[in-house]
Amino acid sequence: MKSFSSSSFANDHAEVLDLALAAVNKHPQALFTDFQWFLYEARDTVFFTAASKSSFDKDSIGNLVADMVALAPQLTHGFVGARPGQPFPKHLLDAITHVEEVDEFDGYPDKWISKSPDIFARDDLPLFRVSAVVRRGGPDAEGRASMIQVRSSHALLEGSDSALLTRSASAGHGIMSDKSNKVSLGSRLKGKLRGWSMTWSYIILANLLSPADKPWGFKTLALKRHRLRLLANKLGVRQRSLMFALVTYALNGEGAEKHMSHKVIGAAYTMLDGKRHDADDDFFRVRALQAKFKVHGDFVTFVREVDDTVGKIEQKDITKFQVMMNSMFKTLRGLNTMWKGLPGKRFWRFNGGMHIVLTLVPPHRTYGPMTHGMMEPIYCGAWHPAANICTFCPGREYVTLNFSMETRHIANVEKINALLDKVEAMDLAPTSRKVVEDEAI
Repeated sequence: MKSFSSSSFANDHAEVLDLALAAVNKHPQALFTDFQWFLYEARDTVFFTAASKSSFDKDSIGNLVADMVALAPQLTHGFVGARPGQPFPKHLLDAITHVEEVDEFDGYPDKWISKSPDIFARDDLPLFRVSAVVRRGGPDAEGRASMIQVRSSHALLEGSDSALLTRSASAGHGIMSDKSNKVSLGSRLKGKLRGWSMTWSYIILANLLSPADKPWGFKTLALKRHRLRLLANKLGVRQRSLMFALVTYALNGEGAEKHMSHKVIGAAYTMLDGKRHDADDDFFRVRALQAKFKVHGDFVTFVREVDDTVGKIEQKDITKFQVMMNSMFKTLRGLNTMWKGLPGKRFWRFNGGMHIVLTLVPPHRTYGPMTHGMMEPIYCGAWHPAANICTFCPGREYVTLNFSMETRHIANVEKINALLDKVEAMDLAPTSRKVVEDEAI
C-alpha cells in the first residue's frame, strides 16, 4: 500500500460550491461520482470506533461532529436539504448524535457494530451517525471513560479519510483524478467494453443465481503489531501477506472440511496508489485488485504462496481492473437512470464467486484535537450486502481485524489467535526470501 494524502487536483472552490448547491436542489446524490453512487445504492456502510479517556455529552459530541464536517466537507452531501460545505444547524446535529450511559464496556465494540440501515431510513438527514457510550462512575481500570463510534455511508468516507480524521487532518477530496495523466485510448476502450460486458453478465447472473439474505455477524480482533512484524520477518513475507493468510487460512478451516474452497480462495483486496490518471474516480483514492490464493494444508507454504501472489499482482499495471470497474459503475448508473428496476435488488447480494474482501486501511495514529484522549486499539471496518469483509486497521501498537461476514464464518475468527500461536512456536528453517516492507504498516 502506498502513502496517502488528502491532497487533490486543482479546482475552483467557489465555482464548485455554486454548482453543488444547484445540483443538490435537483437531486440529493447529484454530486456523487459513479463509484459513490454504486456504494450508496448498495447501502454500503463503514464504521470507526475506539475508547477515550474523555467523557462525552450531547454538546461535546455535537462539537466533535462540527469538527469532522469542517475537515471532511463531503459529510454535508447526499441528503434532501443538504447545503454542501456548510455547517449543520443544531436540529441536524441533535438528530445524528446519540449519547448513553453504561455500567461497563463489556462486549464493546462488537455489540455496537451493525449494517447501519438507520443511516438511510430518512432522506432528510446526513448520511452518517456519531454515538458515544459513557461509563457511569468515571473511567474504568484501563482508563476508558467512554467509547465513540462513527458510522457512515461508504459513499462519503473511505479508509484513508478515517486515518486522516484520526490525525485531525483534512480529509476533503476535491478532484482525485489527474486529468493531465491520460490513459491511452486503447486501454480506455478495452476497459469500457469489459465494464459494459461485465455489467450485463452480473445483472443476468445476479437475478438468476443471487442467494437469499443470509444471517450476518460482526466481530473484532486486536493483535500486537510487533508480534506480526516479527513473524513476518521470520517467514520472509510481507506483513499484509501474513495478515491475509492468517485470516483466509483460519476461516477456510484445516483438514478435509473447507468453509470457502478446497482449491483456490478468491479474494479482492484494496490498496492506494499515488499514480492517478484521468480515468480514475474523482472521489475515491482506493483501488481494488483481484487475487486467487491457492489453498495449501501447510500454513507456511500457504502464506508464502499468498506473498508471491500479492507480489506478482502489484508488479502489474493495477489501473486496468479499476478502469473496468469504474466503467461498470457508470453503466449501472446509466441503466438505473433509464429504469429504476435495473440492476434489481438481487444484484446487490451477488458476489460473483468472491470468497472474501481484504481491506488494509492506512495507519490510524491519533494526533491533534479531533482525537484527544482517544486510546488504542482503534477499530475500523465496512459492510457490503454481498461481501465477507475483513478490514485491517494498523495503529501505533495494535492492528485490529474487523470482520463483517456471514454468521457461519464468525466462529472461525477465534481460530486466528490459535493459528498465530502455533506458527510462532514452529522451529522454522532460515529462509532466503527477501522481505518487502509494507509502507502503510
